[in-house]
Amino acid sequence: MPVLRAQVVTTQPTFFRDTDAVTLTFDATQGNGALANFTGDVYAHTGVVTNLSTTNSDWKHVKFTNFNAPDPSVKLTRSTTNPNIYTLAITPSVRAWYNVPATEQIQKIAILFRNGTGTIVGRAANGGDIFLDVAQGALTARITAPSVTGAQFVAPGTQVSLTGEASTSAALKFALNGTTLAQQTGTTLSTTATISQAGRNVVRFSATSGATTVTDSVVYVVRPAVTVAALPAGAKDGVTYLNGGTSVLLNLTAPGKQFVYAIGEFNNWQPETGAFLNKTPDGKNWWVQINGLTPGREYAYQYLVDGSLRVADPYAEKVLDPNNDDFIPAVTYPNLKAYPTGKTTGIVSVLQTNQTPYAWQVTNFAKPKRTDLVIYELHLRDFIARHDYQTLRDTLGYLQRLGVNCIELMPVNEFEGNESWGYNPSFHFAADKYYGPKDEFKRFIDEAHRRGMAIVLDVVLNHAFGQSPMVQMYFDAATGKPTANSPWFNADATHPFNVGYDFNHESADTRYYSKRVMEYWLKEYHVDGYRFDLSKGFTQRNNANDVNAWGQFDQSRINIWQDYYNTMVAVDPTLYPILEHFAANNEEIALSNMGFMLWGNMNHDYNEATMGYLPNSNFSGGYYGARGWSQPNLVTYMESHDEERLMFKNLTYGNQSGSYSTKDLTTALARQEQAAAFFFTVPGPKMVWQFGELGYDISIDQNGRVGNKPILWNYQQVAARRKLYDTYRYLIALKKADPVFENPTSYTQSLAGAGKTIHLTSATQNVTIIGNFDVTATSVNPEFQRTGKWYNYLSGDSITVTSTTSPISLQPGEYAVYTTTRLKKKQLVLGTKQQLRDAAALQLTAWPNPAGSAAQLRYELPQASTVQVTVLNLLGAAVQTLPATRQSAGPKVVELPLQNLSNGVYIVRLSTGQQQQTIRLVVQH
Repeated sequence: MPVLRAQVVTTQPTFFRDTDAVTLTFDATQGNGALANFTGDVYAHTGVVTNLSTTNSDWKHVKFTNFNAPDPSVKLTRSTTNPNIYTLAITPSVRAWYNVPATEQIQKIAILFRNGTGTIVGRAANGGDIFLDVAQGALTARITAPSVTGAQFVAPGTQVSLTGEASTSAALKFALNGTTLAQQTGTTLSTTATISQAGRNVVRFSATSGATTVTDSVVYVVRPAVTVAALPAGAKDGVTYLNGGTSVLLNLTAPGKQFVYAIGEFNNWQPETGAFLNKTPDGKNWWVQINGLTPGREYAYQYLVDGSLRVADPYAEKVLDPNNDDFIPAVTYPNLKAYPTGKTTGIVSVLQTNQTPYAWQVTNFAKPKRTDLVIYELHLRDFIARHDYQTLRDTLGYLQRLGVNCIELMPVNEFEGNESWGYNPSFHFAADKYYGPKDEFKRFIDEAHRRGMAIVLDVVLNHAFGQSPMVQMYFDAATGKPTANSPWFNADATHPFNVGYDFNHESADTRYYSKRVMEYWLKEYHVDGYRFDLSKGFTQRNNANDVNAWGQFDQSRINIWQDYYNTMVAVDPTLYPILEHFAANNEEIALSNMGFMLWGNMNHDYNEATMGYLPNSNFSGGYYGARGWSQPNLVTYMESHDEERLMFKNLTYGNQSGSYSTKDLTTALARQEQAAAFFFTVPGPKMVWQFGELGYDISIDQNGRVGNKPILWNYQQVAARRKLYDTYRYLIALKKADPVFENPTSYTQSLAGAGKTIHLTSATQNVTIIGNFDVTATSVNPEFQRTGKWYNYLSGDSITVTSTTSPISLQPGEYAVYTTTRLKKKQLVLGTKQQLRDAAALQLTAWPNPAGSAAQLRYELPQASTVQVTVLNLLGAAVQTLPATRQSAGPKVVELPLQNLSNGVYIVRLSTGQQQQTIRLVVQH
């Protein structure tokens, strides 16, 4: 029997059953061509589709499970005459080779081909799996020439040669659109057909034996001439929803393509003339209006480009993935639309008219000042077990108690797979369904804003991965690279740290796309800013193998970012635009002066200090001024998603002397408290990686760098970890409350060696931080700014300084945060921002409390003011008022008579015109 010439794989025999042996022949130049001209060994990754499979993707009895390692049992034999031809013998039978029980019906062989490490994969032309039918009955028929799959697009009058084969002698017939072309009895029939009818033409081959008839068919489409027409006014990229909810306008950017159809549930996935796209006069865009939609219904759709490539809409706000959606729990995404299995292949986009707009509850959110920012970076998958926005929203109370005022989410737009850090993006406008529906995301943002927290998204525009329609439309399978005429991507990356396919940010098309992404999340989701991953990679200077050259001053890169900055501030002038840049300091200064914020990685330096190793423990670079910056735009961090965890290194590699060891858990956590005292008090925005406030000590490399990590909320049950959390909490409150940390009139730091100090000074506050980062005792010259009373903020103790330079002896790990005005920790962490500032400035207290016939009010005025003291009952009514008096700046003591008040709880309010503070006072005669 002759060999079947399939598109990628041929079989001998042509028809085979599960009881037959069969030899597969793989042509590496066919399909996606990824293994064409490959010189190494090639292996199969194969299983079967059976009656127990839920979809074609549900392979059973896979021959091996390690996709990334060689396996001799599935190694192919290379032809001696053609190095692109390989064979694989399946013997003694299909059922035996795959070890399938007799009770299970084998329907298809499913197969992929790969190199030994699984980094190069031969697939079908559409990028999907390759399937070979297993004959089910005594009679089977197939069109064996031409060897095509899917609809074929031809010009009118095209003549095609046809051959059909049957597994046994039968009455054979070819018909075109129901009209017989040829017929005879036997096992083979050949004829020709002329394809002239506009639109869809069906060639059907049938074999009849007795009462049994089996068929095979191929579809030829005579496409209409392309209409050149301008985009209608108001057309958007992707989907434009038209009035009434029954029509949409679809718009695809695809310059240089010959023709495009819209296919989907609105036309049963058929390339119909009514869904044939018009081309704009400049040849860049394709568009069509789709009518007759049911308002409010979700429709899956794709673009069929040049008759062979099916892609989703790059601007889709929702996509369906046949390989990953089944693993999204219903509790995470309830009632997720099912993938149209059997209708198409690849990722599909989703549109829906008449969507109910989300009703935002907070429409006037005021972002925290950059100098007050405490950012909490988190990854949903490794932060909460349900990895969804609803649960994250319920967790905001924990973060609010900690005091953070900005949450930075690792990428949440659609990326490849479900279990990912998100730096492998494929659809930049679609919220990844693994984290929940888009309205749940909006509710989370809304609630965060209600609690005073901003939301920053980590966005990846350096590159995209292979599921991106923009990658697929301009891709050379033989080289595994984007084509030279890609509007968006470089064939080869222009820098050494690239992953995926490198965006060319000198291209006008890439700039346009990137700007739409930047506008979209600000407008649609009300996010407050972005952290741009690998922003240094936006250059087109070719430093593909020179890391040092890549990081040098690059005016072209600055110009690119200036363009993007202008786009973003036109939408939201107050947004936080954060770059992960790490370039030469003069370039970072230029970007900071422009208005960008930039990541400041101080992981190594702080960690050396917490481990007790002094030579490299100078973390002075965490202060923007130490870098010569004039703007407080350095987002300093001790940990991010990308660095090893401080506590892991403390416990694994820490220094020790005698009985003092930074490898001891309690000691290591105390060292983290000390580091926090020298972190949050440095002026400028700060960032914390999730669970750093509890001393997370699981290595970044556990279960692989980007693999799942344990979610250890039980850390809160450990006293030393709770103490670290409270220390973070109190220091964050101090940073946000006292203006000295925003814009000190003087800031100095001495951070080399064992004894480290920081000094901040303003008109109303002095702060001195001292600490010993050695593992042995040392003395520190505190260099207090003045003599007199100083308060240890964290312990509540006080000291009287008579000499500003008298050395203070510190035990290993000992530290203190001293202020010249008494600041109560709990008062700071419970108040609103204005209350915190007023409390920090006025320092109102009453003594004694509870009081009898009188109490003393003690407070401090930052400037001369008219002071009014009012006593209110719990209903808010004033029951006593002292005369308003003009008072000079400085500490004050005022007598408050109480003999006319009944026993109970009262509110004492101190007002100065500019500031106000209230305290509770208990009266007990």
